[in-house]
Amino acid sequence: MKNSEFVSVKSDKTEVNITKTGAEICSIKNKNGIEFMWNANPEIWGSFAPVLFPVIGALKNGKYSFEGKEYTVPKHGFIRNNSSLIIKDHTENSVTFQYPYNRESLKNYPFKFEFNITFSVTGNRLTVNHLINNKGNSPMYFSLGGHPAFKCPLYENESYDDYYLQFEKNETLNTYLLNGNGLQTGTAAPLLNNQSVLPLKHSLFDNDALILKNLKSRNISLNHKQKGPVLNVEFNDFNYVGIWAKPNGNFVCIEPWLGITDHENTNSNFAEKEGIIKLNPKTGFTASYSIQILV
Repeated sequence: MKNSEFVSVKSDKTEVNITKTGAEICSIKNKNGIEFMWNANPEIWGSFAPVLFPVIGALKNGKYSFEGKEYTVPKHGFIRNNSSLIIKDHTENSVTFQYPYNRESLKNYPFKFEFNITFSVTGNRLTVNHLINNKGNSPMYFSLGGHPAFKCPLYENESYDDYYLQFEKNETLNTYLLNGNGLQTGTAAPLLNNQSVLPLKHSLFDNDALILKNLKSRNISLNHKQKGPVLNVEFNDFNYVGIWAKPNGNFVCIEPWLGITDHENTNSNFAEKEGIIKLNPKTGFTASYSIQILV
């Protein structure tokens, strides 16, 4: 297993493991021992649930500019695969990881920040809460998101096509298309037309992620066509959602985002990036999403 060192939190109904490197949710099991997370098979996609900060997706040419200087940050940011996270607090049902700015981080992200992420379990619900503190004397800019990959199909005798995503409300949505470098092209394609059900099929992801803006829904559930709901992702604090899988991967990611991948025509000015959050000096920002197990 990737990132084999992990910490556990649990309730009477749910047990969750989170990797020490990158703070990825690597396992969610119900009281019957059923696993709901993708296994991070490196031959297909070797991650479980990357934490996205301070960018989501790709930067044009892998770079951005801020106040006349150029910086580089990897795709999805630097919490992912980060082995320097500190465990600040750990109880039976909750754990908090922290990553404060340091001399190295300032080289490619010129803000004095403190990143905190807390995983807490109550009953059949896992809540993921983010707290970003601006420790500096000037505004800081960032994007923030989750990338949990859920096992699909859930059982061996099922197929991917047995499942669908159920949106909370009827939606009329486009997906915003990406080029080969993972950047927005400015072109959209229709996805839902006053509908709430998106059937899953591997070919849905032949052209990368589905990028959704302006949703009315605040939650999306993964459902089996005959057996009913499996789990629900609630994202009240997030205004973009990505839906993604590798075309040959038996998983589906339901990704709450505050921010989005660069446009191919961006000027790369970080303060003007689509969806960017501006946080004033000496203040904090919080956002949370939750995963509720329904089986």
